[in-house]
Amino acid sequence: MNLQELAAHIAAEFQKHYGRAPRWIVAAPGRVNVIGEHTDYNDGFVLPMAIERYAIMAADAPLPGSVSAASIISIYDAHFQENATIDISAPVTKGLPKWSNYIRGVLCGFQNRGVKIPALDVAFMSTVPLGGGLSSSAALEVCTATLIEAATGKAIDPIEKALLAQKAEHDFAGVPCGIMDQFISALGREGHLLLLDCRTRKTELVPMSDPSVALLVINTNVKHELSGGEYAERRAQCEEAARNLGVKSLRDVTPEQLEKGKGKLSEVVYRRARHVIGEIERTVHAAEGIRASSWPSVGNLMYASHASLRDDYEVSCVELDDVVEIAEDIGYKGGVYGCRMTGGGFGGCCVALVKADCVDAITKKIAVDYKIKTGIEAAIFASRPAAGATIIKG
Repeated sequence: MNLQELAAHIAAEFQKHYGRAPRWIVAAPGRVNVIGEHTDYNDGFVLPMAIERYAIMAADAPLPGSVSAASIISIYDAHFQENATIDISAPVTKGLPKWSNYIRGVLCGFQNRGVKIPALDVAFMSTVPLGGGLSSSAALEVCTATLIEAATGKAIDPIEKALLAQKAEHDFAGVPCGIMDQFISALGREGHLLLLDCRTRKTELVPMSDPSVALLVINTNVKHELSGGEYAERRAQCEEAARNLGVKSLRDVTPEQLEKGKGKLSEVVYRRARHVIGEIERTVHAAEGIRASSWPSVGNLMYASHASLRDDYEVSCVELDDVVEIAEDIGYKGGVYGCRMTGGGFGGCCVALVKADCVDAITKKIAVDYKIKTGIEAAIFASRPAAGATIIKG
């Protein structure tokens, strides 16, 4: 479903559940990171794009005299048909069901800003695949923040909104994520990628309007759980590398300095640092290549990124590697410029840069070969760069 169809669908779900039409409809997209993986919490560069998959919410003030009229936010998950209630008369805390914590964290963030949150009846759903590394959590957080903006009539700066959503993920989901996911969901623009300097928070829109290319997202349908410890362990290893090299973050280290200081690092920590430092360079070069429509060079950078994530950072898995190998076998002649895992790793998605007129053939080939290799059905879709968070009705 496109965004307008999705809005009509969630409005109908709200009507069915609450017995009236919604006053507000808001949405925020998931994202695919074209290149720049595990660089965000190292003060590096990332190059994500918003995808045409969204978290979407329909809402209205509760009916007068209802239980929730004064101090309750009632939330209905239209996909899983689950309900959550959040008491906003006191400081919002963690609770059940688990998915409600992404929403709770954002509400807490607004409370901490002194915003009086109104009671609401909410229906929501998401077309961002869960656990696929496409930032379903950031989409839900930014969507929630956008709903509170709409319901209170008080917009906040998009960067502040992204940071509020990031803090929600840290404090309520226990995932020490960087800033990329929330930034692209809040600040994305149709037809553009976003080059984000994670140190200065400076953003630069990179046009990607060449109709001859497309980005394919290949979901391996292998789930990962980022709070399982691997993510935090990689982050701690990067901090150890920076500390031992005498810098604030790995952003400050050149490849030459890394080699010179290699003796100060364990072999594993050295490889983690080598990935991050190389990936920061690759990301800057990829943005230059996209601006120049130099697709073969961008594709080569994507392949190099995957090899580094697989070998040095060790966050890939067999299924992700299988997808990249299939893409390499199809090759430039078959319409594939490059392919890499995207997201935190340990499952999730790959992203491939392909010739637009080969999308159908490539999709079929990857789907068939991946099923033969793994026995798993991949979910594959093409996306153009989508717009960031938006108020559709309100």
